[in-house]
Amino acid sequence: QVQLVESGGGLVQPGGSLRLSCAASGSTLDYYVIGWFRQAPGKEREGVSCIRSSDGSTYYEDSVKGRFTISRDNAKNTVYLQMNTLKPEDTGVYYCATGYSVPRLYWYRSRHFDYWGQGTQVTVSS
Repeated sequence: QVQLVESGGGLVQPGGSLRLSCAASGSTLDYYVIGWFRQAPGKEREGVSCIRSSDGSTYYEDSVKGRFTISRDNAKNTVYLQMNTLKPEDTGVYYCATGYSVPRLYWYRSRHFDYWGQGTQVTVSS
């Protein structure tokens, strides 16, 4: 079983940056797909980005393309989400999750992910 702990959230002004971390324990991430999701108040949880350990391929939700970058540090068993040029609509609780069998075309569907962290709050406001 995989335990995930997110960190790095906070309050930032529009246009600012944050880097979220997702530290895994209990198992290596080498065989998993790792995703970042977010949930704004009153909205459904949505997929933000995903990285496949098998080949390093990455995926992004359209509104974050060019602003967010997902990456891995194998030695630290940690996945990062670098978020630049943040906008108020990026506000929400950000979760990382892992799944073993995540279809490439449907990486953004939360039901394909098995283990979840507790989430970290990101607030973009002036």
